[in-house]
Amino acid sequence: MKLITAIIKPFKLEEVRSNLTDIGLQGMTVTEVKGYGRQKGHTEVYRGAEYAVSFLPKIKIEVVVSGALVDKAVEAIVKAAKTGQIGDGKIFVSSIEHTLRIRTGEANDAAL
Repeated sequence: MKLITAIIKPFKLEEVRSNLTDIGLQGMTVTEVKGYGRQKGHTEVYRGAEYAVSFLPKIKIEVVVSGALVDKAVEAIVKAAKTGQIGDGKIFVSSIEHTLRIRTGEANDAAL
């Protein structure tokens, strides 16, 4: 099992969710986050004053998948989230040692 963590632009969330659902994934966790990478934020003008916005709004998606679905899931996220512009985001894949569904006691792949 693998944990896929994707940091994407907020307006791409619904498209990513749709693509992941289309390949058979049933659940995900979504968090509104702020951060920056190479783009290092930007400047904005508000009421005539210019100020720096260091942390940009992003969406963090976390989904646990069986090993067989990792490549499909990553591909689905990239296909939906890519705009070709700076700040499209990142995807991290980590190993999961054990999963347990609290309600039923199902473990590992059965718990997904």
